[in-house]
Order: sequence, then C-alpha cells, then structure tokens
Amino acid sequence: MLISANVLVFLYQVTLSPHAGKAFVLANAMVPARIPAFLAGHAPASVALFPLFSSMFLHGGLMHLLGNMLFLYIFGDNVEDAFGHIGYLLFYLLCGIGSGLIHVLFNWGSGIPALGASGAISGVMGAYAVMFPRHQILTFFFIFLIPVPAILILGYWFVLQFVAGINGLGMATAGGVAWWAHIGGFLMGALIAWVTKKR
Repeated sequence: MLISANVLVFLYQVTLSPHAGKAFVLANAMVPARIPAFLAGHAPASVALFPLFSSMFLHGGLMHLLGNMLFLYIFGDNVEDAFGHIGYLLFYLLCGIGSGLIHVLFNWGSGIPALGASGAISGVMGAYAVMFPRHQILTFFFIFLIPVPAILILGYWFVLQFVAGINGLGMATAGGVAWWAHIGGFLMGALIAWVTKKR
C-alpha cells in the first residue's frame, strides 16, 4: 500500500503542467525555512508542519521513485512482519516525520524544498539492520549476484551517508541529497527496533 501510494502520487505529479507541478511540489515539499518562520509567527502551522507528512510521498523524478521503492520493497516486508501492519505504518510515518525534522535542524533557514520517501525508508533499513542483521541480501558484485549479510550492506550504506553528511557541514546550502534525513531516519528506526526487540 505504501509503494502504491508513492506511485499514485508520482503519476499525479507527471500529469500536471510544469507550472502546476512546481506549485504542487512547493506546497507539499518540506522547506526548512518555514519552521523558523512558523515559530516566529510569520507562517501558519499547516504550511510549516503538514509537509513533514506530505513530502514523504513526493519524488523528484522516475529514478528517484524507483530507487526508493526498490529499497522499500527489499527491506519493508520483514520489518512489517515484525511490527504488524498498523504498527509498521505508524513506525514508517514516525521515521519519515522525524527524519524530516532532523533535516530541518541541519538546514535551518534553507529555502530549498526537500521531498521523497528516503527518510522513512532509511528508518525501515535501520530497523532491518537491528532485527535481521544476518539475513542474506542478494547483491550485485560486478556481474555476479552474491548473498551478503544485511548488516554489512546496511552498515556500509550508513557510513556513506554519515561521511557525506559530515562533509556537507558548514557548506553553503545547495540542492541535492538530504544526507541528514537519511542518517536521522536510520538511527531512529534502529533505536525503535532495538527497544521493540528488547521488549
């Protein structure tokens, strides 16, 4: 259902004219500068806070959508089995909103829209790393498909995100990947999974 929701929103996006599509994205993407504007009383709560939810279902292009949905398809089903359908949905949305807030903290005042399911899916990946670290993931290695333990793949992925996020600190805000949304989502998902597993 989550994959279907993302695909349907994207299909709606591509039916819009360029002007209408831009307006739709600006209205529903997460713009960090709107949070301090809201806190200062210069923007309504709906404009500042609702995009924390709506931005999770927007994508900047077909490859952006396909990449995110591939990761959600690979890692999502096992995590959903662990949490149950409703628990998984709440977990997914919580990771998406939390990762959006972390992105805002590291990009305070930025007027660049952030969109995509990456933060929520990063949370799913973090939970998978905690709950199923030894599960084998078929991975392309040159021209071969080889099984690799999930903890190695996800650990390597997280290190890449963390290094990129650290390298971007102190630099002028620019468009691109929301590294800290990925980092924050992954850590949040891992923490929730760890607490759930302990209980």
